[in-house]
Amino acid sequence: MTKPRIGVIGVGSMGSMVLWQLAKAGVEAVGFEQFGIGHDRSAAGGESRMFRTAYMEGADYVPLLKASRKLWEELGEETGLELLTLCGGLMIGPRDHPRIANVIRSVREFAIDHEILEAEETMRRYPQHRLGEGEIAVLDREAGFMRPELAVFAAAERAETLGAVIHRHTEVEAIEETAAGVRVSAGGRSHEFDRVIVTAGPWTARFFPALEENLVPRKIVMTWYLSSEPARFASESFPVFGRVGGPIDIFGVPALEGTMTKIGSVDTFGDVPDPGALHRDVELAELRHINGEVERCMNGLRPDPARISVHMDGYTTDEHAVVGAVPGSERLFVMGGYSGHGFKLAPVMGEIGKDLVLTGSTAHGIDHLAPGRYLS
Repeated sequence: MTKPRIGVIGVGSMGSMVLWQLAKAGVEAVGFEQFGIGHDRSAAGGESRMFRTAYMEGADYVPLLKASRKLWEELGEETGLELLTLCGGLMIGPRDHPRIANVIRSVREFAIDHEILEAEETMRRYPQHRLGEGEIAVLDREAGFMRPELAVFAAAERAETLGAVIHRHTEVEAIEETAAGVRVSAGGRSHEFDRVIVTAGPWTARFFPALEENLVPRKIVMTWYLSSEPARFASESFPVFGRVGGPIDIFGVPALEGTMTKIGSVDTFGDVPDPGALHRDVELAELRHINGEVERCMNGLRPDPARISVHMDGYTTDEHAVVGAVPGSERLFVMGGYSGHGFKLAPVMGEIGKDLVLTGSTAHGIDHLAPGRYLS
């Protein structure tokens, strides 16, 4: 039986993992990437990403996260690279906040190794944080951080080692279903495939115009802060964290290179009308909210960022991704709109993408991500 030929549009967070999984399955897989591998023009830049198992966005994600962790470790073993570091994570906020309720439901329903800490105990054990009355912290011992650029590079390189082909610096101009399959026009050439999966991040709606109202590219700004005692913010004593219930929601990652601690805002910085023309300048006034939260909630960090980087992601109306077959087609599939919280899921999404294009279904629970809610 002839093996199917699969096209993957976009070799970033998701596409690199799909290619890795397809190549492991012995399938002929071809990826197209308009930039280089591990670039910083989309959602995978910025040195680090949080890995959380106790999930603020809902317990539906926990089985996917547990499966993703195993695959992160598998990719690390195959490549010899440290891609995931488990240093624990604190989910902080008012006890009655809906997202803290989601975290507590997650840890109890799925037996996640955890501890629930009152405000005073949290500040005693983690004096880098300030908590107010009514706030608690859930310590998720199965949390940590990932190296996003390195991970994309590792998955793509591993896929190529296993037989995949990647066309770098090759923009896809069009995708067209034909009687025999799917035609991809890229870099001035035509390529024929049995099936195609679009993993184009902020560019996803370019290929599916019906998504434009419900999947919008947005600007993300990441910020790093200095301390006179940087050792206090090393991973050995400063777990990753997410914090809700203040003027803005924030997150943090330890000082990975020894001097600066990444504290970021969950809020986005406006829509990006053209993802090919991302405006990378940041006005000082745009940072007043995140600087204010660093000053209000953190001990030992100067509330003035020493480093700033700008990225973007595709955000859906309900902030859950669009994953599955395009309605009305058995040859086209889409994975996009991860809304700023998808990277930790990338390896399991690679497995899901492989399942979908080869069999049309997957054993992983993705009903809440069905494209039909936006595409008809």
